[in-house]
Amino acid sequence: MSNPITGQCLCGQVTYSVSGSPKIVAQCHCDECRKLSGTGHAVGAMFAVQDVDILGETQSFQYTSAHGSQVTKVFCPTCSSPIYGKNSNLSDHMTLTLGTMNEPVDLNVQVVIFGRDKPHWDQVDPDVMSFDTQPDWTPPDQNAE
Repeated sequence: MSNPITGQCLCGQVTYSVSGSPKIVAQCHCDECRKLSGTGHAVGAMFAVQDVDILGETQSFQYTSAHGSQVTKVFCPTCSSPIYGKNSNLSDHMTLTLGTMNEPVDLNVQVVIFGRDKPHWDQVDPDVMSFDTQPDWTPPDQNAE
C-alpha cells in the first residue's frame, strides 16, 4: 500500500494507523459477524499486529468459535463502533473493520467466508472466491515478503 491506512470510530475517541499491507481482505457472513455488524456481513482487512497502532480507550467482548478458538471483538466504549477482531489461532494478526477506515480505496474484498450463512438479501460479487465455511489458511510469513 502506498499510503498508510488510518481509521477511527464514529465518535473519534478511538483512532488507528497501519504501516503495513493487509494479508487479506475478507467478507464474512458467519452468525457472529452478522450480529456484530447489524447487517448481512462484516468486511475486514487482516494485518500483522506489529503494523497497527491504536490510540484511545477500547472495550472488548470474547467468545469461543465453533473451532474452539477464542475470538475477541474490540469496540469503542462510547459509540460502540467495532474496531477490530482477533482470533487466538492467529494471535499475531488482527482484522480491522473496513467501515472504520478513513479511505480504504486500495482495498477490495478478496474472499467471502461462511457463504453458507449469507442471507438471501445480501448480495455477493460473483467474481470473488467464496467458501461455505472458514477455509484452512495461514497468512503469509512476513519475513518472506
